[in-house]
Amino acid sequence: MDIIPIILAGGSGTRLWPRSRQAMPKQFLNFTSANSLLVDTVLRMSGDARFSAPVVSSAAEHGFLVARELAAAGIQPKAILVEPEKRNTAPAISAAARYLCDASGEDAILCIVPADHIVGDAPALRRAIVEGAAAAARGFIVMIGIKPAEAATGYGYIEAGEPITDHARKVKRFVEKPDLATAERFLGEGRFLWNAGMFIARAGTILSEMRKLCPDVASAAEAALAAAKTGNLIKLDQASFAKSPSISFDYAVMEKTSLAAVVPADIGWTDIGSWSALRDISDKDGDGNSIRGDVYASNCHDCLMESDGRLLVALGLEQLAIVQTRDATLVAPLNRAQDLSAAVAALKDKGRPEIASHTKVHRPWGWYDSLFQAPGYQVKELMIAPGEAISLQLHRHRSEHWVVLSGEARVTRNNEVFTLRPGQSTVIPVGARHRAENPGTGELHIIEVQLGDYLGEDDIVRFEDRYNRI
Repeated sequence: MDIIPIILAGGSGTRLWPRSRQAMPKQFLNFTSANSLLVDTVLRMSGDARFSAPVVSSAAEHGFLVARELAAAGIQPKAILVEPEKRNTAPAISAAARYLCDASGEDAILCIVPADHIVGDAPALRRAIVEGAAAAARGFIVMIGIKPAEAATGYGYIEAGEPITDHARKVKRFVEKPDLATAERFLGEGRFLWNAGMFIARAGTILSEMRKLCPDVASAAEAALAAAKTGNLIKLDQASFAKSPSISFDYAVMEKTSLAAVVPADIGWTDIGSWSALRDISDKDGDGNSIRGDVYASNCHDCLMESDGRLLVALGLEQLAIVQTRDATLVAPLNRAQDLSAAVAALKDKGRPEIASHTKVHRPWGWYDSLFQAPGYQVKELMIAPGEAISLQLHRHRSEHWVVLSGEARVTRNNEVFTLRPGQSTVIPVGARHRAENPGTGELHIIEVQLGDYLGEDDIVRFEDRYNRI
């Protein structure tokens, strides 16, 4: 049996701020292994002959990150579908199912999984998927139901009904995030499972149920795929995709269909929806502390402490999350995870850039890192990957002074084209068309000093761009 994974990597959650941000959400970060959550998700189903290469669905601003992450891990996907705007999981799944129905036929078995969860027992997950595939082949849409480890109130629950196969059961009902007393009753009854947001179904079943139950979603997604721009990434058509309601697959299909089934599974699963959840599954010292980075802790108990580069010193603390990045620090009780979302929303309303991105911002050509900023000037480090180039552009409000640290830069400045090597520099005046390219086989690093009355990233007028950005 050939099972095709669909990896949903379009999320932009900030429940793990300040590490997870809009420009670098948690699926591209590593927490419990050396790999990002995205790469670990794909690797769980790699190297098993029953699973084929995946299709990954990504937000528009993250498509190049998906491609880069998978390439670095030696993974060749079937396709990367880029969602032009966020419309939740139903249209993303519809477009992916349509793509695979065309490529592999209506009977292709699809396994849909989020890219930002942790699974401790990958073989158990694969067994559950294969068990669910038997019911999917009979026309059911099968969910992976996680056997509850506790009376959790933060998850949706699935009540399992009558048997379909040796492993799958019909879904009797869904229950959204119960109160504690109800969750405790569910735990004792043994029929209730956590909803992990994983689905197994035939491509044709998904398409037919979506056309019947949410035709506006199906028509918009299929039209977006039909008019997509193809290349390294399949960019869904924005005008068509925008016509879809923003709705989850659970609400659009699973809570309405008569074909819902569930396979119980014990796979060491967590959606790491809070710092407390991450501490629970992380390695801990003898005092119950989860520590990562340059941290000195004395007389601290049951804390999560992380530092991205700078020394963090913690003394006599209990049950706190302390997370320090280069531009922001979070200090909060581990049991107040719900307050973090409100704080992030408030900071976003204030226009704080720390919500959107880190000081190090990834681009299709490499990355830039804001080292220092003050009124009238800013200092950045640019890394341009081998064979890549920034767009041909100009700035209306700032000049730039480039100093090459390592590698070789091919510089375009108006009608000039010249080469800079380590230690050499040039000035880009206000209004000059310019571009830096890396013609070499190693990374190109440049220090960029910006001078001007406005230094925002939107002061860019692009004339040519190989990545098709506006």
